[in-house]
Amino acid sequence: MIAAALLVLAQAAAPAEGKPLTADVLWQIQRVGTPAVSPDGRWAAYGVTTYDMEENRGNADLWLVPTAGGPARRLTFNKASDGSPAWSPDGRRLAFVSKRDGDPAAQLYVLAVDGGEAERVTEMPRDVSDPAWFPDGARIAFVSHVIAGAETIEATKKELEAREKNKVKAVATENRLFRFWDRWLGAGEYPHLFVVDVSSRKVTDLLPGSRRYFGLQGGAGSFSIAPDGSAIVFAANSTAEPYPALNSDLFLVPATGGEARNLTAGNPADDEDPRFSPDGGHIAYGLQRKAEGWPDYTRLAVMELATGATTTLTEAPALDASAGHWAWTADGRSLVVLAEVRGRTNVYAVPASGGPLRLVHRGGTVAGAEVTPQGEVVFQRQDLTHPPELWAVKLDGTSPRALTRVNDALMAGLAIGPVEEKTFRGAGGDEVQMFVAYPPGFRKGTKYPLVHLVHGGPVGTFGDTFHFRWNPLVFAAPGYVVPMVNFHGSSSFGQAWVESILGAHPDKPFEDVMKATDALIAEGSVDPARMAAAGGSYGGFLVNWIAGHTDRFKALVSHAGVYSLLGQSASDTSFGRQHSYGGYPFTNLANVERWSPNRYAAGFRTPMLVLHGERDYRVPVTQGLELYGVLKAKGVPARLVYYPDENHWILKPQNSRHWYGEVLGWLARWLS
Repeated sequence: MIAAALLVLAQAAAPAEGKPLTADVLWQIQRVGTPAVSPDGRWAAYGVTTYDMEENRGNADLWLVPTAGGPARRLTFNKASDGSPAWSPDGRRLAFVSKRDGDPAAQLYVLAVDGGEAERVTEMPRDVSDPAWFPDGARIAFVSHVIAGAETIEATKKELEAREKNKVKAVATENRLFRFWDRWLGAGEYPHLFVVDVSSRKVTDLLPGSRRYFGLQGGAGSFSIAPDGSAIVFAANSTAEPYPALNSDLFLVPATGGEARNLTAGNPADDEDPRFSPDGGHIAYGLQRKAEGWPDYTRLAVMELATGATTTLTEAPALDASAGHWAWTADGRSLVVLAEVRGRTNVYAVPASGGPLRLVHRGGTVAGAEVTPQGEVVFQRQDLTHPPELWAVKLDGTSPRALTRVNDALMAGLAIGPVEEKTFRGAGGDEVQMFVAYPPGFRKGTKYPLVHLVHGGPVGTFGDTFHFRWNPLVFAAPGYVVPMVNFHGSSSFGQAWVESILGAHPDKPFEDVMKATDALIAEGSVDPARMAAAGGSYGGFLVNWIAGHTDRFKALVSHAGVYSLLGQSASDTSFGRQHSYGGYPFTNLANVERWSPNRYAAGFRTPMLVLHGERDYRVPVTQGLELYGVLKAKGVPARLVYYPDENHWILKPQNSRHWYGEVLGWLARWLS
């Protein structure tokens, strides 16, 4: 049975006669980015992205809002997106990244906050990212890519021009890591740290000859400049080609260039996201203990730079969850850190020398927290019924308040049903949490169709966040009860919970979803004859598993779902799969096949919608094509939707509208 709702997250935000939240309305919502707080703490700069459905693109502009509250002011009006704002030390200028008319790639710009035109300060052949000012206000560090063997800016430009003219587009590699997400890595392009003198425009490469990858998602870097401007600490992969394994370490390089020194070579697992303390004597960073792709959680640690001595600040059981996005307080005595706990990302404070964590603000979902000199935390906040906005709260947890209300008027006109958090007994009798979105005008005792949304990962969460690609309110709007189960293996419920499914990936999650279904039926508001399940990535994998193990559902939706575990050897990164699958195909083939959905195709009976993107290298498109082919050969009603210009996610506005139309149309076809 379901336990009493722990928290009613939202009652109807508008009367039932308000307009429904459709895919078109979803793309009218303005997306507020994370804040960059001015050195004096008085202002927060941020991006706001709006979308034009006809042009099929988004555009981000920069805004300023007082952290004490007050009206926001728009800074940029460019037709190209402006992002990654970074304040100069004197608070008079903003550096940002934009790809404006004539730019071959996204470049670095500088804008006076009190007005005037933005000035371009770089002409890099590849996109610029992550700008950060030096304390002298004369230089800016940033990340961009160069081609190995042609590492100067001019040489990389010439090599790119030669490649464009070359009729042979073949890529050859002997690396284990050879493509990522939606791009190939075999072209010999590597990220480097650069420094540009703002006045002279002279650019210096701090890492000539480096073949170290930074964060692969987007190719950006993670670095911090010492308060005296003498050095930069950055995170990068420490293993050499052909990359038999990946291991992120921290490196220290002089700000004038020179040899980069590995600060964390003694830790075989990942070290990431370094941040210098205000006095420059310490570095806060994220630390994992288990290597080789183990799904370990990230601890917040502080290293004394002079000795290398490290203090771990967050550790189970005090915080049995991954820490993320930490920031020092102005006095250097504490750090603010974000952590996802039970489906919510909260703000905590912890002494830099070690001690108990203190909850500062409870999510929703919080991102990009920064601390002002006045002792306030400014951050982006969202939840299941509210899209992202900027918020502020005092370090003692008092006076939480919204700084922006960009979408309030739009959201007030929508018909949104209640959203609740519930628990039930799942696999092994363990307590399992889920969020449930109910349709507008929901009435207890009336039986509604049910549509499970199954999250990806599986080390992930269907959390208290406003999801734009799998928005539960859009799914609930046609009249469906929409549960989001945080089954065994989900993040934010402790490391033992994550590890409980290793070697048997679908076993306990499948049981959890089935028991959630039983509990909701027993509650009296679900029609057991009209139920469906939909998921993407691992969620698609679990939907494919469901297809072979039960016929309780009238319809299934598998987006970018894994069908064959053996076929996942073609994925962009195979690191850690031996833990998830209980071995490699050459060490434990029987176990890999035992938990692979394709081995249970004989049980396929439920009509299924299969969706996939051609540029999906995480779950290669052949997975969806093979699944669809088997369904059609077996005579099971099936429909294939293929996006030649999308990756693992559906990101373009018109494609997204089409995707929602296909998915909701398929559900209506079988649940009506």
